[in-house]
Amino acid sequence: MTRRATLLFTALCLAWGVPYLLIKVAGAEMAPSVLVLARTGLAAALLLPFVLLRPAVRAQVPAVLRRWPALAAYAGLEIVGPWLFLARAEQELPSSTAALLISAVPVVGVLVAPLFGRAERLGGRGWAGLALGTAGVAALVGLDVAGSDLGAVAEVGAVVVGYALGPAVMHRWLGDLPGLPVVTASLVLAALAYVPVVALGPGLPDTTPSAAALGSVAALAVVLAVRPAPLVVLSGPGWPAAVDGCERAASLADAVRRCAAAVHA
Repeated sequence: MTRRATLLFTALCLAWGVPYLLIKVAGAEMAPSVLVLARTGLAAALLLPFVLLRPAVRAQVPAVLRRWPALAAYAGLEIVGPWLFLARAEQELPSSTAALLISAVPVVGVLVAPLFGRAERLGGRGWAGLALGTAGVAALVGLDVAGSDLGAVAEVGAVVVGYALGPAVMHRWLGDLPGLPVVTASLVLAALAYVPVVALGPGLPDTTPSAAALGSVAALAVVLAVRPAPLVVLSGPGWPAAVDGCERAASLADAVRRCAAAVHA
């Protein structure tokens, strides 16, 4: 592995792995729906200027909005549902266990791909690689699930399905559009969806959350918003495809595969 590929892999590991710990910290003081609203709203606010102030990207916005059914489906499957279930599940499960369970996304992604007209042919070596990767994650973080946590495990299962279906929807109906306006519009939709949920449900916290909780929410938004940045620096001429592939990835494994292909294209 080249030095650039090693840096790319490290950056992606941090971008995909850190959020689980941040969700655990913020979720200790915020209701799940409030946490989702905060991270989607902040991430959308960070990304919107990059969409609206760049003419080439802004010109794509009408095309994205014309496909609102697919956009709404993607936002619901990738953000609205999974982020709520994940925040709820991490109130019961260790963040390491949640990360381990979510490592099943590539497997589910392969299984659902034929339903969207894009069969994934991994072969024996591909399946062996997925199994070895999952076993490696299990060896590193362990699996700590008690009988009383089965409801939380089921919620993470819903997250896994959503994370597998979301990119499939994007690939099938939004795949010819730039990733940045699609992801930004999805975050805006998700944030708007959670405004009434929070207003009619738990409401905003009665007391100001701690610095650790607020910092975790801010970090979650920043990680999501700037996640493609290391790819721009490390991918050289292939950065547009790498960034687009990163935004369309279903998981860390999928992101590494897509970005490596773009870097070496």
